[in-house]
Amino acid sequence: MNSLLHDHSPDSKSVDLVLGQPTAEEWISVSNTTWASWGDSLPLPVYLQESEFLTTVPLARDGGLTPWILIDGRLPVGRRPILASCETIRKRALISTAGGHVEEGIVHGIASVFTSPEYRRRGYAARMLQELAQILRTWQIGNRRCLGTILYSDIGKTYYANIGWRPNATNRHVEFQAIPHSKHSCVRGISGEGLQNLCERDENIVRTTLTVPDNEIRSRVTIIPDLDHMLWHISKEEFACQYLFGRVPKAKGAIAGDSGCQVWVIWTHRYYTSPEIETADNVLYILRLVMERDKTATRLPTDSSKLLNDGQYAEQFIYLKAVLQAAQDEAAEWGLKIVKLWDPTPLVLDMLSHSGMHYNIVDREEDSIASGRWYREKKDDDANPPYWLNNEHYAWC
Repeated sequence: MNSLLHDHSPDSKSVDLVLGQPTAEEWISVSNTTWASWGDSLPLPVYLQESEFLTTVPLARDGGLTPWILIDGRLPVGRRPILASCETIRKRALISTAGGHVEEGIVHGIASVFTSPEYRRRGYAARMLQELAQILRTWQIGNRRCLGTILYSDIGKTYYANIGWRPNATNRHVEFQAIPHSKHSCVRGISGEGLQNLCERDENIVRTTLTVPDNEIRSRVTIIPDLDHMLWHISKEEFACQYLFGRVPKAKGAIAGDSGCQVWVIWTHRYYTSPEIETADNVLYILRLVMERDKTATRLPTDSSKLLNDGQYAEQFIYLKAVLQAAQDEAAEWGLKIVKLWDPTPLVLDMLSHSGMHYNIVDREEDSIASGRWYREKKDDDANPPYWLNNEHYAWC
């Protein structure tokens, strides 16, 4: 049967192939097919409900999320096979020059790239993405500039690099085991209502960080860690937890210290498999870690050794360890196996090395490979891509 499909399917280089948006019925068909890959712990009917629900959350609604399909443009709706599919998510982003001039723009995140088994190894996904790369330069940008597109590869670094999405220089995270801890007196839980203020403060910190000039790095780019990004992950978390447990986590993170010297983490619970399975590798992801006094957060070589004075270091050390232990405790309480913190700063890594905490540093080579295709004027910026600042899990899509 597959050979017959191949015989009658157009060549991936055919001028008859076009990129378009699916009908509601076509997208349900796509979701039915992708469930086996991305349904996590949800049965198919619930996965379909979750997919519909996630189109209503802030990052996705009002056109923020767009589904795409590659089709034979000669065929009518209802008779056109879906040769490849994906989604894009519009993200607010910042880019800075070496001199510290900051510009706000748009980065499109590409997610859920999928080809049905009967159409694989025919070049359809690559054709779809090449078409999409050109469309996204001006897609939904308003009066802003599209800075580029990003995706997260689960098939290593080579495939997407060969069609224009270069893997980020580092794809590193720290793993901690889920361990119950007594709550440190300096730690408070972050409620849903407290997220907006923290995200607004964080955005101001990021903007200030990008204004620091340096001639060693030509430019830096970052996805803004705004409330919409946090709610995207938290909404998915709450939908799954409500189904699995009949309740949702109250704490959205943990914070320690007073304003101006605070350390906080925002997290999300992810159940890839049923929590009833003893070997389940379910994860508490730290979406974003903020240390208000962390001067190494610029990622500039000249700032990499700015480790604070002794008093400030000791204070921030206590706060960091306390919020990370709160994350371990949250993971243990909710039956998650591990805590993952992406892209820690030099200061965070230095403090971890003295913390007495057990952890592993993982350089990802196969999954969740952050990859970017950056635009400069009217061409791709392959020769001098910007440095991707804050490659943390909040930006994942």
